[in-house]
Amino acid sequence: MQRADHDSIPEIALRWHREGRGAALASVVETWGSAPRPVGSLLAISGDGQIMGSVSGGCVEGAVVAEAMEALADGRPRLLTYGVSDETAFAVGLACGGTIRVLVDPVGQSLPDAMLADLVAARAARRAVALLTHLESWDHRMQGPEASEALAARFRADRSGVEEDGWFTAIHNPPLRMIVVGAVHIAQPLLTMARTCGYDPVLIDPRAAFGSDARFPGETILPDWPDEAVTALAPDARTAVVTLTHDPKLDDPAIRATLASPAFYLGCLGSTRTHAKRLDRLRAEGVPEAAIARIHAPVGLDIGAKSPAEIALSILAQITQRLRQG
Repeated sequence: MQRADHDSIPEIALRWHREGRGAALASVVETWGSAPRPVGSLLAISGDGQIMGSVSGGCVEGAVVAEAMEALADGRPRLLTYGVSDETAFAVGLACGGTIRVLVDPVGQSLPDAMLADLVAARAARRAVALLTHLESWDHRMQGPEASEALAARFRADRSGVEEDGWFTAIHNPPLRMIVVGAVHIAQPLLTMARTCGYDPVLIDPRAAFGSDARFPGETILPDWPDEAVTALAPDARTAVVTLTHDPKLDDPAIRATLASPAFYLGCLGSTRTHAKRLDRLRAEGVPEAAIARIHAPVGLDIGAKSPAEIALSILAQITQRLRQG
């Protein structure tokens, strides 16, 4: 998945720096609960005043850019605190004012360009990493979710923030992906909803009459056999897989391929009776019980869904629950 410009702020800052234009990276480190931009939001500022991203939805960007120019001139980082008035907050969509803290780090000076390059490389490799900055010493380091359970919890929740010891932890997770096996009616609203929620969806169906551009305009459709397609896509810990055909010839190979991966979610369409038969087949093939326990079936939260769109909603809700709550 190629990141859009608004999701490629570290990459843009590194490119500006390497082009000799100068660059600073501004990060939201603390803010109020109803802020227009969450903690961890980024703004890149070039030495010639170009910006990409946002830290406040518009109410403090001008001041941050001015501070970034000074930071590029003297090479020192800044930790800025802005009080936003009720009137200004309302203008950018808030119910009331509050306080926002922004870290401004000049690239190649307080923020080593090698550190930023490592971060960009990790993002390109779909490797989850956190960039940590100490807000007094200005030291930087990078860690993965395996460093501690507390850090792993931050990755699961996509939650950047300041620790009690003064380290600001900026979480950089790979983009979310969803692999859907079966170009059935449920897949149509599911792919649309998934994209709205930040997933990059891929549809797999070797049946040309089902997986057609006419039925799924603009979607990425793979006509390969499901196990081959899933294996080639290499699901990782930011990937959800949903099988919708309830045809053993199509679903079972995809299920086995998914269970061999670290995908965080596997949901399978079918009644309780259909799923019981599915489990019998998997056990007969030697699939361990621990792997079988990863399957969510019948797929989706039990919300009484009836229509394809409602079923898709229940599936995405269950995926969200699994992603955020573990």
